[in-house]
Amino acid sequence: MAPTLAAVSFNDSSDITDFVLNKGNGVKGLSDMGLESLPKQYIQPLEERMCGTKIMSHESIPIIDMSKWDDPKVAGAICEAAEKWGFFQIINHGVPIEVLENVKEATHQFFRLPAEEKRKYLKEFSPSNNVRFGTSFSPEAEKALEWKDYLSLFYDSEDEASAMWPAVCKDQVLEYMKRSEIVIRKLLDVLMKNLNVTEIDETKESLLMGSKRTNLNYYPICPNPELTVGVGRHSDVSTLTFLLQDDIGGLYVRGINDSWIHVPPVSGSIVINVGDALQIMSNGRYKSIEHRVIANGNNNRISVPIFINPRPSDKISPFPELLASGEKAVYKEVLYSDYVKHFFRKAHDGKKTIDLAKI
Repeated sequence: MAPTLAAVSFNDSSDITDFVLNKGNGVKGLSDMGLESLPKQYIQPLEERMCGTKIMSHESIPIIDMSKWDDPKVAGAICEAAEKWGFFQIINHGVPIEVLENVKEATHQFFRLPAEEKRKYLKEFSPSNNVRFGTSFSPEAEKALEWKDYLSLFYDSEDEASAMWPAVCKDQVLEYMKRSEIVIRKLLDVLMKNLNVTEIDETKESLLMGSKRTNLNYYPICPNPELTVGVGRHSDVSTLTFLLQDDIGGLYVRGINDSWIHVPPVSGSIVINVGDALQIMSNGRYKSIEHRVIANGNNNRISVPIFINPRPSDKISPFPELLASGEKAVYKEVLYSDYVKHFFRKAHDGKKTIDLAKI
């Protein structure tokens, strides 16, 4: 039987912070105790809660069948979705279902590890800057914490990953990334051709997919889920995000007129979304859309996004091919590492990060 909150005896909020952030328990540790009420650090301001928000239950993002890659209708659907929605789901994409199921199970296996094992991957103890276990988003910058734990794995090389990533999940994550790369390249090829970028040379490949990061996200059962969030409103800083979610649900994307649209789990599907880097490089043609995750009072939820990014040292700006015909640049050149640092030094705040690149 899990210990109760009283049994652990937190005297004040700093004890909870220490338990969650420093001792490696994460919010999963709080959830496993069977809390009856949400600790005050996690209570979000009213404007950030989902209750009272307009949800468009009759709307949904596109679901695209990728079984016929060469069909011009498929390419058209991908580009239209990236321009209008910024989000779409793909089915029959070619990544084996077994690979997807294995990485989901490996995610559960990592979060089942004892706190002292997970603690080894906290920022101050991790054997590599490329491996980080954490909770919430940027706790030092947030007024209210988010109800989520994560393991972040930045891919440097197969050798580094094999040596440094946690043994319980590294093989499954590497296989998931390897199998996904073919799909990602095809998607980017289609999206680039629509911008008259006919050749993805070495420079453009670096800009589009020069670095990769995979997160294992864990959203444990939450008391008073209506008072907090799993992830606050934000857009990704990636080129593309390639997201595997389980069958629980809870991901919402921004619709029109301040509404939100649920992204329902579809068996075997992958959710694709445009990130800020691609919005900038496409000069606003492709939309990086705000999204959020609600907390859940009944079920644990996991997701496994792969963030496809420029390299930190790359400078991103609208592609010259777009400006050649006289189209005016909407964004200035920014160093990608500066952009990412700006994103992580503040709490989630919707679409404000991209203001850094606006002319």
